Amino acid sequence: GSYLAEFLLEKGYEVHGIKRRASSFNTERVDHIYQDPHLDNPNFVLHYGDLTDTSNLTRILKEVQPDEVYNLGAQSHVAVSFESPEYTA
Repeated sequence: GSYLAEFLLEKGYEVHGIKRRASSFNTERVDHIYQDPHLDNPNFVLHYGDLTDTSNLTRILKEVQPDEVYNLGAQSHVAVSFESPEYTA
C-alpha cells in the first residue's frame, strides 16, 4: 500500500489508509510520507480500523467521503480465498 499511497500523493491526491489497532505501530514503509494528523489539511491520514468491521468502515467512509477506494487488504492466497471467501472481497 505504501507504493500506491506515494504514487497517489505525487498525483496530488489526499490519501487515507486504514491500520489495525492490533498491529504494532510499524509505519516504517510510510514514515517518509506520514504527516501529523493534527496539521491543517494533511494529505496523508492513517485511520485505525479493521477491514472486517463494517460499522467502522462505514464511519470512515462517511467521514472521508472518498472519490475512489483501493482495497489492498484482501486475501491473496488462492486456496485460502476459496476456503474463506468473506476475507477475499
